[in-house]
Amino acid sequence: MSLQQLYAVLLAGGIVLLACIAAARTASRLGLPSLLLFLALGVLLGEDVLGIDFDDAQLAQTLGTTALAIILIEGGLSTRWTDIRRLLLPSSLLATVGVAVSVALTAAGAHLLLGMNWQLALLLGAIVSSTDAAAVFSVLRALPLPRRMAGMVEAESGFNDAPTVILVLVFSTADLPDPAAVAGQVTYQLVAGAVIGLLIGWAGTLALRYVALPATGLYPLATVGLGVIAFAAAGAANASGFLAAYLAGIVLGNAVLPHRAATRSFADGIGWLAQIGLFVMLGLLVSPSQLPAALIPATIVGLVLLLLARPASVIACLIGFRTSWREQAFISWAGLRGAVPIVLATFPIVAAVPGSRQLLNIVFVLVVLFTLIQGPTLPALARLLGVTQPGQTRDVDIEAAPLDILDADLLTLTIPPGSRLHGVEIFELRLPAPSMVTLIVRDGDTLVPEPGTRLQEGDDVLIVTTSATRARVERRLRAVGRRGRLAHWYGEHGDPDPHTSHTNSAEGDTESWTSRTPPSPAPEPSTTATPGKETTSALSSPTPAGAPCCSTTEPSPTLRRTP
Repeated sequence: MSLQQLYAVLLAGGIVLLACIAAARTASRLGLPSLLLFLALGVLLGEDVLGIDFDDAQLAQTLGTTALAIILIEGGLSTRWTDIRRLLLPSSLLATVGVAVSVALTAAGAHLLLGMNWQLALLLGAIVSSTDAAAVFSVLRALPLPRRMAGMVEAESGFNDAPTVILVLVFSTADLPDPAAVAGQVTYQLVAGAVIGLLIGWAGTLALRYVALPATGLYPLATVGLGVIAFAAAGAANASGFLAAYLAGIVLGNAVLPHRAATRSFADGIGWLAQIGLFVMLGLLVSPSQLPAALIPATIVGLVLLLLARPASVIACLIGFRTSWREQAFISWAGLRGAVPIVLATFPIVAAVPGSRQLLNIVFVLVVLFTLIQGPTLPALARLLGVTQPGQTRDVDIEAAPLDILDADLLTLTIPPGSRLHGVEIFELRLPAPSMVTLIVRDGDTLVPEPGTRLQEGDDVLIVTTSATRARVERRLRAVGRRGRLAHWYGEHGDPDPHTSHTNSAEGDTESWTSRTPPSPAPEPSTTATPGKETTSALSSPTPAGAPCCSTTEPSPTLRRTP
């Protein structure tokens, strides 16, 4: 590829990316899952419209599987353990027993109503029985639902990819295997995948807690990289990589790690990138001219799935739990399909199963049609069933010190021995507005200061200020550290150069202050790399003890997407 060709590809890719971002905003306003517009853009770019020819099912399977792994890692990182820890059993049943019930009923419907042979019918049932994590997360997290119910559906969508992938691979073989062998293989892959994912998530948590990385941006990369390792390691062990990636993401996302906000923002960004690339590629893969013939079969199979197979699987799995029929009805309707079934439809094509191209078209039409039916109607159905109340507020999203939103800096002032800040009351600091002393750490304890609180040697003082006033705050702190609470009256203004002359008019002494203390070379500010922080030591104050007045600590800016 020449440089000119590279420029053309990057230009086209950038335009498509921006178009997809605009489509996501449009879909959000219309209450539609964004995947529909991404798929439509891929179809528009395809061979039947703008002429991009893409027909490589093997490449689509490889790229699609990678994108699904990234989406599941992001889904795990954003899943709160408190929401799903009591829902592991019902969501696991939905992802295993529920999938088996759904596959059997959907396959029977396709065989009896459409005359499909049993291999294609079972493949179709397995492909469409997986709910899509990206579609479910994007729709349900915008609704004011009880966390118990939403968490159950979200956990199911993260867990059920693994058994459906196994079933699709099994049914793509020439001879249908023995049911006992299928059950054994599914059990091994799920158990081994879960163990690998949990172990890598646990080991990664220990490493990220105790290994100081030299830059903030490395923590998100390391976290997502651990999820990718879990996916690949499980796949290499012939286990479920999807389950391993999702569980590793849950462990890492709920651990107390440095820069969690930055990590989640980064994962959210690459998750969106994976979704955009995946859906556009799948839109390119299909031929629009062949889709009308799949409309009737897709509608029949979709109705069997929506009205029979999905409700039966939900009832069979939740009958022993305290779940009302209203909640079961909503969970049945919320089983959204998305990219996962379309990616799974490429597996029988790669395996050269007869009739698999027709299967891809049926799955594509089914996903588009029933996402259009189910997605926009979920809010109205939730209100109709009474599973949520009008005006119910969503949970607040709490981030760790998102000072970039306020264009603010967080400074830490350490008061060393001999500093004239000792004994100064908070109000006597007279910091320029809108700065504020927010917290003092003293002898391992924390206290919220009042205006009359006195500073002491050894205190760590946290100060929030704006970027515009930070320089003035630092000058004031240096001045008080050098000359005490009356520093300004003594003519001390906290210049970075501590050897600036000052006149002590209060004492009637015209001798410069620097002449009282033998001058010494001003030390250069030093920067110490710590995880996520740059610590700059302030210049030493010319006090008799020669002690520095303070140090300021500025967290590295954290970029995050705000809704």
